[in-house]
Amino acid sequence: MYNFLQWAKSQLQVDARLIVLYCLVYFTWGMLMDWFGTQVEIARFTYWWQVITVYILYMVPISLLLRKLPFHAQYAYGLIAMGLLEFGGYALQSSYAYPDNLLDQFFNIRNFSLGMALFFALYFPLGNWGVGRIYKALFRKEVG
Repeated sequence: MYNFLQWAKSQLQVDARLIVLYCLVYFTWGMLMDWFGTQVEIARFTYWWQVITVYILYMVPISLLLRKLPFHAQYAYGLIAMGLLEFGGYALQSSYAYPDNLLDQFFNIRNFSLGMALFFALYFPLGNWGVGRIYKALFRKEVG
C-alpha cells in the first residue's frame, strides 16, 4: 500500500501549468459533450456544474495517474473508473438518459450504461495524448 501511495503522489506532482491545461481542456470537453448529449437527446447531466465535479475533480486526477501507462492500460483502468461513474450517476439520478435515445435504439436499453462507459473510457488515453501534445506545443517540453 505504501508503494502505491508513493507512486500516486509522484504521478500527481506535476507542473501547475499542466494541471491548468488539463482543467481547461477537460472542462471544455465536458461542456461540449454535455451540450451534444442534450442536443441529440442521448444523455445529460442534471446540473451544469457536474461538468466540474466529473471532468475536473474526478477525471483530471485519474488522467494524471494513468498518463505514463500504455494506451491499452489507460483504457482498461479508465473503463473501471468510468463504469463506476456511469453506474453511480444513473443510480443516483445525477445523470439523465433520454428515453428511447439513439444508444438505446442501437444497442438496447440494457446496454446503455455499458456503452457509455466503453466510450468514455477512451477519454483517458485520448485526453492524455491531446493534453501532452498541447503542453509540448505551448511550453516546448515533454510532459514529465
